[in-house]
Amino acid sequence: MDRSSEIREFLRTRRARITPEQAGLTPHQGARRVPGLRREEVAQLAGVSVDYYIRLERGHTRGVSEAVWEAVARALQLDDAERAHLFDLAQPTIGRTRRKRSLAPQKVRPALYRTLDALSVPAIVQGRRMDILAANRLGYALITDFQARPHRDRNAARFVFLDAAARTLYTDWERVAADCVATLRLYAGRHADDPQLTELIDELSLHSDTFRRLWADHDVLAHTTGAKRLHHPLVGDLTLDYVVLAVEDDPEQTLVIYTPEPASPTAEALNILASWTGTSPTGRPARARRDQQ
Repeated sequence: MDRSSEIREFLRTRRARITPEQAGLTPHQGARRVPGLRREEVAQLAGVSVDYYIRLERGHTRGVSEAVWEAVARALQLDDAERAHLFDLAQPTIGRTRRKRSLAPQKVRPALYRTLDALSVPAIVQGRRMDILAANRLGYALITDFQARPHRDRNAARFVFLDAAARTLYTDWERVAADCVATLRLYAGRHADDPQLTELIDELSLHSDTFRRLWADHDVLAHTTGAKRLHHPLVGDLTLDYVVLAVEDDPEQTLVIYTPEPASPTAEALNILASWTGTSPTGRPARARRDQQ
């Protein structure tokens, strides 16, 4: 992806969502031709000239200092994920070292497999581009058996947008789809030159109108905790909290653990699902299956 155009569109979409009132400005009289802030208003808030900010939003970012990007981030009221995304996109212009070597395939360490084995609730290990690297049996049973799919299709984004089963599984499919795209956007800021990411985005854009629409919004999201509502084909409606934990020796791997409220209908349904997936009577899952890399 072209970083200049990515910066241009990201700044434009962030500017469009903020009103002068939200920014603490007195709006000019008369009709406004653009949604949100005007470029001159962002420049005023950031403490730079209008011409300078226009250059930024046109993608001319060579030599722009970190202090200027910080001022722009404050002016646009970026949250932590959005600020990180802006700085990822701006890396070549502020002197940070970019990784130029090819990305090595990701491997799941034996200790992490043992962690999956020890959990009596659904859990998955997610890698770059939302690739599913591993899961315990209950994790596969909850969402889909990624291990049974061709290696390139073991990807959460491909499942959400290209598999009809995902629309039935996720009760709030539109929100799940939006979160999925926003997560991919955050990754794209760090690895714009990843050829597998380009292939994935091209494929999803070709086959999904929803993906194309959401991708154009330039929203970003860093998942940490939340809740998902599902309608499982075997055990019915489920409401699960989830937590996303970073894997210490690989910051681009995360362990996602899904838990039900104790003594809830969802907990009972998970127990039934576990009994159909080889979980022992003690509650300890059968060993997590190793995905072949």
